[in-house]
Amino acid sequence: MRNAFIQELVTLARQNPQIALIVGDLGYSVIEPFADEFPDRFINAGVAEQNMTGLAAGMASEGYHVFTYSIANFPTFRCAEQIRNDVAYHNLPVTVVAVGGGLAYGALGYSHHAVQDYALMRPMPNMLIAAPGDPMETRACLRYLVQNPQPSYLRLGKAGEPNFHQHLPTVEPGHWNLLRSGLDGLRTLLSTGAGLQLAMDLTKQQAYANYDVCTVPLWSMKDKKAQIENLRTYKEVVTIEDHLEDGGFGSWLLEAKAKASDLDCIVRPMALTSDACNTVGSQATLHRIGGLLV
Repeated sequence: MRNAFIQELVTLARQNPQIALIVGDLGYSVIEPFADEFPDRFINAGVAEQNMTGLAAGMASEGYHVFTYSIANFPTFRCAEQIRNDVAYHNLPVTVVAVGGGLAYGALGYSHHAVQDYALMRPMPNMLIAAPGDPMETRACLRYLVQNPQPSYLRLGKAGEPNFHQHLPTVEPGHWNLLRSGLDGLRTLLSTGAGLQLAMDLTKQQAYANYDVCTVPLWSMKDKKAQIENLRTYKEVVTIEDHLEDGGFGSWLLEAKAKASDLDCIVRPMALTSDACNTVGSQATLHRIGGLLV
């Protein structure tokens, strides 16, 4: 995903001279194509993520669309105040890019486990979450964000993720993209981010073989109301995410459902338990410990 991100960002920056990239002394072997081609629009802020975010907000206020880039929790939790007050409150076009969402950096321990980031970002009124599930969705999300500049959080995997889309999908905030049709069309696995890989794996099991697979790469506080009509399409929706259940994607959908007392649809979140927070291991190992793999 990170390779698709930088390739797409370079392409878009050739068309848009206001795109800038700021890194927190991370991303080497990935960000060089942008840094080499656009040295005047590339800044290494050093290991100072709060300053990186404040700088991005200042540049955005002068007309730039700024992408800040770092690993997991560093561009999010470490600079939560700057994101909330400088970027989101002022509705500035800054995209916070976190590489290694979920447990992609599981072997580096809890400091690198991004399993509460949705909960941090989604209560900010102007913040749009972009959580692509494969490289194709990464490119589609990036194009949407550049065409619709706003405060946003782009949550990427690490590297080597397979493509599940044959063509570049059309993405819109809150929209469900149907990727795989089941037999009856009454039940679906609904994923965001790396949950797509997990959803596709689940369809190999007999219990989920007849389920649709849908993805929601873009979502936010503003899109909750629109989910009511989406939910009317199905009798059962199983949400899948590599995030703790509290404050995550499934919680977001359950909050939407709670607004419509006449909805018969069952929403069943499939998310990480806190057991994954206490262990160091590979992504697959921590998914199993956290209840995502059986």
